[in-house]
Amino acid sequence: MPTDPAPLLADLAAETAALRDLIDPLPDAVWRDGTPAPGWTISDQMSHLAYFDDVAVMAATDPEAFASLQASHAAAAENPDTIAERYRALGPSELLEWFGRARARLLETFAGLDPSVRVPWFGPPMSVPSMITARLMETWAHGQDIADTLGTRREPTARLQHVAHLGVITRSYSYAAHGLPAPDKPVRVELTAPSGEIWTWGPADAPDRISGPALDFCLLVTQRRHPTDTSVIAHGPAAEQWLSMAQAFAGPPGPGRKPGQFRTG
Repeated sequence: MPTDPAPLLADLAAETAALRDLIDPLPDAVWRDGTPAPGWTISDQMSHLAYFDDVAVMAATDPEAFASLQASHAAAAENPDTIAERYRALGPSELLEWFGRARARLLETFAGLDPSVRVPWFGPPMSVPSMITARLMETWAHGQDIADTLGTRREPTARLQHVAHLGVITRSYSYAAHGLPAPDKPVRVELTAPSGEIWTWGPADAPDRISGPALDFCLLVTQRRHPTDTSVIAHGPAAEQWLSMAQAFAGPPGPGRKPGQFRTG
């Protein structure tokens, strides 16, 4: 994966544009429709993205302020649900303006950072490229919730490679989020890209393996699909255990989706 932030930022801008194409035409009333995320509306999905874009900029530019915010979150038992509730009075135009402003500032800020800088976050600190990748993953994943609400199928793109990469490198974090030690046993991941290309991670001779469509793997590690509703195949106990708890996002494990809630893809 690239360490130069410029291509990642270009892909984040493209993913942002794809999300705007989805939400900009929506009538105001539809913003209050419930999404597959329990208790969340389309408005909540967008306030979540805007809020954490602002927080990412804070973390990158003022680590002390971020540490204070993180402490206040812990003291008040803040979580994504309580944060979403705080902004439910905002209307669609206000949310669009906030998201547009927050995303523009995020892109501008991270374009000016040294790629070697470690940015503090709610999980482990991340490099600048990893933080950009995480914002792209969040944009894609919350966009998936909105697309599922609207009954829209989005065409998968090569940008899924970033989401898949994050899903792979957060394997140890997935275990930590469940209070478990990460196993030492490697897992080979082989995913079929939208183009038909094969994307790979891990040693080629690893006996434990994961394979399948890149789209399905991304849906699984962002917990937008239950593993049984995907065509992702795990071979070996380490691969099977990982897929049962995989999460590419920071924070506690989410409820995910129910078996049979969605068809594959």
